[in-house]
Amino acid sequence: MITSYFPKYVALFAICVLCVGALDTFVAAVYEHAVILPNRTETPVSKEEALLLMNKNIDVLENAVKLAARQGAHIIVTPEDGIYGWVFTRETIYPYLEDIPDPEVNWIPCTDPQREWNLRTGSGQSVSL
Repeated sequence: MITSYFPKYVALFAICVLCVGALDTFVAAVYEHAVILPNRTETPVSKEEALLLMNKNIDVLENAVKLAARQGAHIIVTPEDGIYGWVFTRETIYPYLEDIPDPEVNWIPCTDPQREWNLRTGSGQSVSL
């Protein structure tokens, strides 16, 4: 008696496809929150106040991300302005931005951490702490 292995191979192939397909899926979560803003976004704040406000928003987002992860989310989408907000002028947004030096500047922050980069003037200088 000759038996056909074809049905067994089809079943094995189908199981393999289902297993691989399961690896290509994920659970996503989308989160929105009321961003904590300064009293007036038209008035400049200090870098310290900006960091304080951003840290408050990061704390809110961190709690939401941890909750989503505990509920099985693999990827969590947060608002693009969820850390610092919106409705800023060119001058009032500066305290919320990270200073990134011009590529022409010969500076590696990891090897020269005492140097500060001034986003407004585009110049770097060493400072003593």
